[in-house]
Amino acid sequence: MIIAHPNSRNPRVEEDLTQTLHVYVREPPLEGKANEAVVEALAKHFKTQKNRVILIRGNKSKSKTFEIG
Repeated sequence: MIIAHPNSRNPRVEEDLTQTLHVYVREPPLEGKANEAVVEALAKHFKTQKNRVILIRGNKSKSKTFEIG
């Protein structure tokens, strides 16, 4: 599971003790901007292309599920 934190001052990707990824992005949660930024952050974190990171569930939620291939 991935937890998105939009409007963050310091963009980063962190893993907590329960192995949940927290993705902090600067973009606001408007018109999919934050989701797009989360996709970019995950692609960079996992060293893959953006088109290989697919949002499966949680389009309008902080809790999201992605497929990374």
